[in-house]
Amino acid sequence: MLGLSALDHKENRRIWRSASQSCSFLQNAGVATTPMPKKARPSALDRTDLRILAELEENGRLTNAALAARVGIAESTCVQRVRALREGGVITRFRAEVDPAALGLGIQAVIKVRLGSHSRDHVHSFHATLKDIPHALTIFHVAGEDDYLVHVAVESAAALRDLVLEHITVHPAVRHTETQLVFEVMPGAGLLPRPL
Repeated sequence: MLGLSALDHKENRRIWRSASQSCSFLQNAGVATTPMPKKARPSALDRTDLRILAELEENGRLTNAALAARVGIAESTCVQRVRALREGGVITRFRAEVDPAALGLGIQAVIKVRLGSHSRDHVHSFHATLKDIPHALTIFHVAGEDDYLVHVAVESAAALRDLVLEHITVHPAVRHTETQLVFEVMPGAGLLPRPL
């Protein structure tokens, strides 16, 4: 991975600055993130690594042969690079994205939660409560007027009401909730430029 051009270094710095800011935001928001190991420093990634990551971000089910062909490297090299990216903590996991509607959970909402107390005990206690919320897709601990954003998928308006009443507002630290229905979920651009 030696002999990187100035363009490679500039692109690495841009991507890692963006990723580091995202990671820092998530850590400050109380979301568990994997610390970046020392061997995964920006200078350790070259253009080929970035292309591998972009392809896998787009389609995590690519076979090694297909991935190697798309990136333009030998299959053995591809296996080694993907392994190094996983071991270095750059790739943290592979997973399937399931359509909630296919499971009968056709209503999505974001529940804004405001705590009345921010004592360490109340915050830790509420964190433990969040882990038990059924059908929670994503939970953000955020700065600002609200303290948490809870993205859920449910089967009906009645189920949404029950979820809020039985799993969120029952906690003694919760002062206020506001529920917003989600009309549409759109994927973001991702961390890396989409492959061509």
